[in-house]
Amino acid sequence: MEEEVRERSIPDEEVVRFAGLIKDETLRMKVLGLIEDPSVLIEGEVYHGLPLKESPAAKVHHHAYPSGLVEHMVSVATFSLTLCDVVQRVYSAEVNRDIVIAAALIHDIMKPLTYSQTEDRYGMSPLGERVDHLTLAVSELIHRGFPLEVIHAVAAHHGKGGPTYPRTVEALICNLADTADANLNGEILNAAKWAMKDCLGEEIHRLTAGEAFSIVRARQKKGCIGVVEAVKQMRPKAKKDKI
Repeated sequence: MEEEVRERSIPDEEVVRFAGLIKDETLRMKVLGLIEDPSVLIEGEVYHGLPLKESPAAKVHHHAYPSGLVEHMVSVATFSLTLCDVVQRVYSAEVNRDIVIAAALIHDIMKPLTYSQTEDRYGMSPLGERVDHLTLAVSELIHRGFPLEVIHAVAAHHGKGGPTYPRTVEALICNLADTADANLNGEILNAAKWAMKDCLGEEIHRLTAGEAFSIVRARQKKGCIGVVEAVKQMRPKAKKDKI
């Protein structure tokens, strides 16, 4: 058993705000409890992983920078609620928003446990090399007594690429929202990297989505001059961050 007493991470305010939209008090408290303490117990050892607020949402393809996971959680929840509006207002269909919000917030909650971090890159932790984040999440949700509909939505959020396909409206919404945000983030990062390569001849290490949007917008407005200005403004010490 891990003897070290770890301080619970404080969830991002936006994450807490979204969790507060869950009307069912029991489910809301379970979600907040998992966000505050995303850990698992295996053979008497407690695994915590990277602090939630510092963890990326992926190693390479999207949100691959500090706080990327929290950013992804908030964005997926935002996409999900927009899709709930579409389902209800356009298609006049029923959707359980509590299930959607819960799954949107916790679908990647075990990713910090599967990553390791060095000064310049992310890798897989010993736990992550043996058990994937989705398996950890589903098993922990069952262990903590989450509703079956939430467990299914989390298990199915990878869609056709996951262990099970979305079989409920709520699971489909979470799958589409997750895919949309991952694609948006990944593509804006690719666009910014291309602009920097074209204008500067090199990239900036661990570029965030916010910085990427600024670079792409600067390119739209002022061409390569805008890219140079944007990079100087966001990274005064850019030389230390370049790869």
